[in-house]
Amino acid sequence: MGKTKFDFWQKWLTYANVMTIGIGVLVAFAGNSFFFDIHNHYTKEVFLDGSGFEDNILKFKNWLFGIIGGTIVGFHILMVMISENSFKKKEKWAYKAMWMGILSWFIIDSGISIYYGAIHNVVIINMVALAFIGLPLIMTRKEFIE
Repeated sequence: MGKTKFDFWQKWLTYANVMTIGIGVLVAFAGNSFFFDIHNHYTKEVFLDGSGFEDNILKFKNWLFGIIGGTIVGFHILMVMISENSFKKKEKWAYKAMWMGILSWFIIDSGISIYYGAIHNVVIINMVALAFIGLPLIMTRKEFIE
């Protein structure tokens, strides 16, 4: 792969993770805003039979979104640091670590979401994130695999 193609996909990887950091901040601090209307709608359908969030449930949801958002931010800051350093230098461990991180999250999160019937989380959040971060990993694999 030419340097320019690798550079393109490496930057895509960085920017996809930067964007996800922004989403994590929104999850933590704006989980009830219009950004999450669709997700919240389907969450109410699946877990509350379409009813609105009662005050105590809303507090619980906001707390969960806060810690989930913080986790998203922390994970993707690490991904950016790897992308901008070891991945950029084509160190094999970085490629493997990024795949292991994103796939372990995707499998666990999606598996639990499917188990509880929250397919919307898999479709709206997980598959989109996997595509945005997995695509540059797929496109750069020849640089890391002998």
